[in-house]
Amino acid sequence: MRHRMVRSKVGSYGSHSRALIKNQLRELVEHRSIVTTVAKAKVVKRFFDKLMVKAVKASKSNDRAESVALRRQINRYLCDRKLTNKLVDEIAKNIGDRNSGFSRIVRIGQRRGDGAEMVLLQIVEKTNE
Repeated sequence: MRHRMVRSKVGSYGSHSRALIKNQLRELVEHRSIVTTVAKAKVVKRFFDKLMVKAVKASKSNDRAESVALRRQINRYLCDRKLTNKLVDEIAKNIGDRNSGFSRIVRIGQRRGDGAEMVLLQIVEKTNE
């Protein structure tokens, strides 16, 4: 039974949704911030936070086999080894002592063409204190 199962509805069908999420994740890792709609940002934020948990574990792991396994799991979503290495080696090490809240959504107004609410989805970096 599929009672009370929630599924994100971005894109018009399943493979389109998966492709859209993967593309947004790649852009977020590459540029560290993206401009998108509210619905897409909420879905991508969920996936990105799960990836960051794995990336932080991989960067802190002393076990080579565990680190490789986690990198492979991350690479399933990013489909690019350079971006996977960037996420684990650069971004995860620069995140600080966070356990969650690796990204933030900042509302920036409406899109000119159709009035869709636009947001800035960005990676939260460690502050220089």
